[in-house]
Amino acid sequence: MFRHRDPSYDFPEVGKWPIHVQVSHYASVACKRLQRIGVNGKRAIRKPTLEEIEQARLQIFRPSMFGSTLEEVMALQKGRFPHYKLPWVQTTLSDEVLRLQGTHTEGIFRVSADVDEVTNLKQQLDRWERPTEYTDAHTPASLLKLWYRELYEPLIPDSLYEDCISCHDDAEQATAIVDNLPHLNKMVLAYLIRFLQIFARPEVVAVTKMDASNLAMVMAPNCLRCYCQEPRIMYENARKEMAFIRTLILNMDTAFMTGIL
Repeated sequence: MFRHRDPSYDFPEVGKWPIHVQVSHYASVACKRLQRIGVNGKRAIRKPTLEEIEQARLQIFRPSMFGSTLEEVMALQKGRFPHYKLPWVQTTLSDEVLRLQGTHTEGIFRVSADVDEVTNLKQQLDRWERPTEYTDAHTPASLLKLWYRELYEPLIPDSLYEDCISCHDDAEQATAIVDNLPHLNKMVLAYLIRFLQIFARPEVVAVTKMDASNLAMVMAPNCLRCYCQEPRIMYENARKEMAFIRTLILNMDTAFMTGIL
């Protein structure tokens, strides 16, 4: 496949691509997918559904905002939202959770949504369509968690994982780590923390039953990734990951994110 790739081929209109450019594009997509499977592996071997096969086929020429890097997501939306500083999919799903009264929904972010609705919403967003017909806040909340979790590179880079674990209960050091993140990662994480701080308000917790600890428990695995396979270390690190996100929710000053999209 590598010998069929040529990065110099860059034609804007898919339908007008000559055959050699199409071959190069197919080869590039296949190599990229194989490379990522090699890095992340597959959790379980199972037969893909017809919907998954169709989605994979469509994404050859219409890349998804799910499973990509933050930089790739921003590149995908550049033509539509050139002035956005944050991923459109992140802000859209967050807005949907609030629009559908997520702050008045018990178990928000903890309760699973209908799988078919989540899949449909995911496909809708990949077509750049803003959702309007959904009535259950759990649907965008579940998809928002999935988007964070499926980022090709974790929101908090692996190089800073041990630092996060070691200062999980130190507000000053935890905030300093966020300040040292790559700019885009910092903005996306700060937006998430500011969003979670809305749900950590006492009057909201009284309804949702999701305090800062519960919010951190469901969100930490989507921001930090532990690659250790030893059960004892995995368990201990999971506790510290949760504590790190909880520390940010309770202590991080996110006022600088006001009005930023």
